[in-house]
Amino acid sequence: MDLSWMAWTWQTAAFFIFIFASIACMGFLEYRWPGGAPRRGVFGLDTTRGDRLFITLLGSAFIFLGWLGVMGTPLWGGLALAIAWGVFVFWKV
Repeated sequence: MDLSWMAWTWQTAAFFIFIFASIACMGFLEYRWPGGAPRRGVFGLDTTRGDRLFITLLGSAFIFLGWLGVMGTPLWGGLALAIAWGVFVFWKV
């Protein structure tokens, strides 16, 4: 299988490994403690763990795209914002 047309780097592999590991972790948590205890956050939404993971991943994608559009590379600042966004979502949303 020829994948030379794709820009597979260690960063790309780390990204996909992180996404799959996050989904696996959420699956394990749901198996171990079913239900996820929905709660109402600052946005007025009732969210579960899976909802908060989805909001975090979607928001992080927009943060990185915005960072690339405004600041360009490197993406360390965007990464810091995405991590802060994830902590905020899991803590407050």
